[in-house]
Amino acid sequence: MLNYIWATLIISSLVFAIGYDARDFANDKYRNDQPLPVELSFPEGYDRAARTVPVAIRIDPRDYGAFYGVAAKPAESYTGQLVQTREGSLVRFAADAELPEPLSTIAGVSKSRDDELQGKLTGWRWVSAAPQARAGVVFDPVRFVKLNAISAAALSFAGTAAEIAIGLIGVLALFLGLLKIAEQAGVIYALVKVVRPIFRPLFPEVPADHPALGMIALNLTANVFGLGNAATPFGIKAMEELQKLNPTNDTATNPMVMLLAINTASVQIMPPVLLLALMGLQINQLFFAIFLTTLLSLIIGIAGAKLYGRLPAYRASDPNRNPPPAAPSPATSPSA
Repeated sequence: MLNYIWATLIISSLVFAIGYDARDFANDKYRNDQPLPVELSFPEGYDRAARTVPVAIRIDPRDYGAFYGVAAKPAESYTGQLVQTREGSLVRFAADAELPEPLSTIAGVSKSRDDELQGKLTGWRWVSAAPQARAGVVFDPVRFVKLNAISAAALSFAGTAAEIAIGLIGVLALFLGLLKIAEQAGVIYALVKVVRPIFRPLFPEVPADHPALGMIALNLTANVFGLGNAATPFGIKAMEELQKLNPTNDTATNPMVMLLAINTASVQIMPPVLLLALMGLQINQLFFAIFLTTLLSLIIGIAGAKLYGRLPAYRASDPNRNPPPAAPSPATSPSA
């Protein structure tokens, strides 16, 4: 089901992007191949033989608004360089220039190797007696902005997902191996006896001595102490044990729903390791806020799971109340 949901979201986003880009193309939002009027001045003087010359670029707000049809105003002046080549002259804005829309979007396409917005100069000629020179700047054509952004984000997150998955292999192997050792040594069953009085009211459908209670305890303990990577294999193993008590393969039981609710709420005594690494000692200022927030979310999660489990619509779909009919044996089948 999740595959269909993700496929629908991706297709919907691509359709939205194509429609948005088609509208921009019809309205000529970025004025492709049209020169933007600018005014150039040379603080250090103009040297016709130099390859690069420092330049101040001024864009009249009225010209900018009329050209792009927007209310955004450019800065009073931008620093940059005039680059003179055999093919013509280019003007480059400083890399830290704060550009208004749609010029900031155009900068994502019309960039130099040094990540600076650049464009070709047209219709300009330097007159030594004049302090400034009027010119036009033609930027590289901008097309399919939304489509390219969504495609780039999809590829980027696909790579991130692969990195996370590969990184979890070692963690899963380590903790699942430790779980197997603990199970063989009887530690899991000893833990079940300790946590049985706490978990019996939350998981009444789980037998008192079932190892699923021990796995749940390890999963929740890892979450409480902010060990998210350790909690993942424990949670997977707990779900596997609960599935052994499930008469169906496609419907979650009440204990599985309760575990997911508690795991998602995840009361925190110790902040997550990643947050601790990012904030350092400043995390102490958020300790009580994190604890109280996650405690309230835990109470709400438990109450919500219990409440929904009592509603008639959800009781009717409970696999433990309505188990699927047993498959007929070969001896009792009509064909026998």
